[in-house]
Amino acid sequence: MEPNNAFNESNSSLSNVNCSLPYENDRLPLLILYSIVLIVGVPANLITIYLTYLEVQNKNVLGIYLLSLSVCDLMYLGTLPSWAIYIHKGHFWQFSSLACKITGYIFFNNMYISIFLLCCVSVDRYIAVVYSLKSRDLRQIKWAVLVTSVIVVLVALGHMPVFIMPEGDTDKKGLCFEPGQSTATVTAFNYVRFVIGFLIPLCILLITNRAILSIVQASEGLSSEQKTKVRYLVLAVIVLYLICFAPYHIILLLRAVSYHFSARSCTFVTTMYSSYTISLGLSTLNSAMNPILYVLASDNMRKEICRSMCTCFLSKQETGLFLSSREDEQKNCTWLKSSGGTQEVLVDK
Repeated sequence: MEPNNAFNESNSSLSNVNCSLPYENDRLPLLILYSIVLIVGVPANLITIYLTYLEVQNKNVLGIYLLSLSVCDLMYLGTLPSWAIYIHKGHFWQFSSLACKITGYIFFNNMYISIFLLCCVSVDRYIAVVYSLKSRDLRQIKWAVLVTSVIVVLVALGHMPVFIMPEGDTDKKGLCFEPGQSTATVTAFNYVRFVIGFLIPLCILLITNRAILSIVQASEGLSSEQKTKVRYLVLAVIVLYLICFAPYHIILLLRAVSYHFSARSCTFVTTMYSSYTISLGLSTLNSAMNPILYVLASDNMRKEICRSMCTCFLSKQETGLFLSSREDEQKNCTWLKSSGGTQEVLVDK
């Protein structure tokens, strides 16, 4: 299937034994998963792009990271139809080899740009909460733009080898990022992806969110209800990260470790393959859940939606389509507003 099938199942340590991989096992679950992610993720990210763009115009530093994250997620979601067709066609890539490589390149970039931007969001929240008095100097638009640009450039350059990988050549068998061999280079790359692309970001998320939670829980200016909301939000951030990225990277680690052992049966290869494809499919959930968790759940963003709706209604009122007064329209929007504003500490500051 997609880059997740770059599993390199026929490797040198298998002494060239050909293993029949269970392609059909993941067909239906992945098609269902991709459909749900597309249905939820595309509109959620489009709304988020609009809302975060408004925040960027208001010089909101965090808006830079969230806008970049949504654009990144939306680009990845654009590749899912191609992967769905590939799976539905029995793992036959009907487009060109270049299209396969571009699609794989977008996929690999999205995963790690998203992970690093999630770290930026947590660090920015950490600075805003823990160093609130100094945060104005530390949190500036120019630094956010610079950090985002560096992340995008480094990740993009790091994945340029995708365009010369033989796994992307679809002319002979129609397979896109599937066959290959586990070599010392691939093994080393898997170790790097586990440590730099997963473990270190996980530590950053745990440390920053734990500090944020401690500060909020110790605050006397927040009610117990507000503190509970923050606690659940922090927990949701960590749980989402683990669900989306932990299975995939743990299997990467197992693949890397298994390279050092010469005796591996086809049972091992096929079992790892099925787990690998499903785990990488889970990573797509990140693109659909990010806008909901980080933006649409924010009090300020809900108020922004309210203001946009009110503006729309008031414009129609002026044209005679609506006869209610301006005050009535504003009252109709109050159901969207939240009294606490707790999440503004974490999302909107």
